[in-house]
Amino acid sequence: MASLFLLILGLLLTTSDGFEEVEPPLMEMEQQELSGLYEVLNSLLDDQDWAQMHPQPCSETPWPGLQCEVGQENLPLFHVTKIHIGLDITNPPCKPFAKIPTKALLKLPYLKTLSIFNCFISPVYLPSSLFTSSSSLEHLTLKSNPGLQGTIPPTLGQITSLRVLSLSQNGLQGQIPKELNGLVSLEQLDLSYNNLTGQIPQHLQGLRNLLILDLSYNFFKGKIPSFLGQIPFLQKIDLSYNMLEGIIPKSLGKLKRLVLLDLSHNLINGPIPEALSGLEELECLMIEGNPIQTELPIFITALNKLTVIRFSGCELFGPIPTKSWSNLKNLKSLYLDGNNLNGTIPSELGTMPNLCQMNLSQNRLSGEVILKEEFINRIGNRLDVSGNDGLCIKKSVSISISISLEIPYCVETNAEVLKNKGNNGSGSLVDQTGEDSSTLKKTPSSSSSRVYHLHQNLIISLTTFLFISVMFLVV
Repeated sequence: MASLFLLILGLLLTTSDGFEEVEPPLMEMEQQELSGLYEVLNSLLDDQDWAQMHPQPCSETPWPGLQCEVGQENLPLFHVTKIHIGLDITNPPCKPFAKIPTKALLKLPYLKTLSIFNCFISPVYLPSSLFTSSSSLEHLTLKSNPGLQGTIPPTLGQITSLRVLSLSQNGLQGQIPKELNGLVSLEQLDLSYNNLTGQIPQHLQGLRNLLILDLSYNFFKGKIPSFLGQIPFLQKIDLSYNMLEGIIPKSLGKLKRLVLLDLSHNLINGPIPEALSGLEELECLMIEGNPIQTELPIFITALNKLTVIRFSGCELFGPIPTKSWSNLKNLKSLYLDGNNLNGTIPSELGTMPNLCQMNLSQNRLSGEVILKEEFINRIGNRLDVSGNDGLCIKKSVSISISISLEIPYCVETNAEVLKNKGNNGSGSLVDQTGEDSSTLKKTPSSSSSRVYHLHQNLIISLTTFLFISVMFLVV
């Protein structure tokens, strides 16, 4: 046995150089799937030689807008799982008359992601036959295509695997089909910047996994549906720039994960429900451009994760709440302009450490602006209090701040003048004419008072003129 083993070993050693390594079979695509891919890209891309340049698009000759995965077959094959055409892939560009290749797309049964940006310029329509229950699509994005018109096909609701549906910035019309209620896996629904009409359908309440809802920049009417408060995982609601009316549903206050709520530029009325104080994670609250016609809600200062507050042009009235603004340590932007707010500007607005934009212009605010000069200098021209005729600033503040804020210095009363004289060590509170100061207090309309005010205004005017002249010469 030993001699036989040595004989066999010798034969193996002497003939080992004659063996060739056997390479594993090259993974390819099924012919039907490959031809379907070529047909799809031939309908979209302005390059007749694309197929010749990419004979093995999943391996040896890849293309950046294409992704493939290896299947689970006994003989592994490549399958196309993603087609992406966008501004980040400029070569080759889309055809001027690109079309949606319905039949060719149906030859790609493993396709999970289809995203086409800024490709359809001439009129095209979403065919109903493109979407079937056997589809593997998880992500469908057709965005910034001015030629994409017509209605949303009801058959879209059959793709139960779909997680992202973005049809933003197109020319789509009509109503949201009720069949979209069948998208039980949907996490993101973006139909913004279209010409959609009608009401927000109640059937959308079945989208229990929805995280993002963006229906902005359309022509939706009716009320904000209360069922939105029953979709527990919502993080973003954007219904801005529509024609929605009525009041904000209290049920929205149940959305404990909501980060952004944008209802701006609709026809929504007040009051703003205090139930919104339950939005513990809210960072952006935007309700500008609505006829709210109520006081600024006090509870917003309790939403300590807010970074943006926008209530511009809401016909708000009454004073700005004076307390608890210091709770908003993350607030960066505060817009209350174009309302009917009155009273003074609370000094606590200047205590928010991250605030970098504040617009209180075009209101009825009055009194002395007592914001710290350090705060005013930090924000600079991003602080706007113009259009409030009753505001003034104390004279200890530099004239450059007075000019930049477009508000005058406060005019001192006789009592304040005499108090300042006393604080400056002038001794007796008797003026140079020998008249007791109490007389001045009793006769504020006396000629000496008028002369004093005229003198002060003249100084302010001359100082302002000199400052502007120096700045002009510097420039």
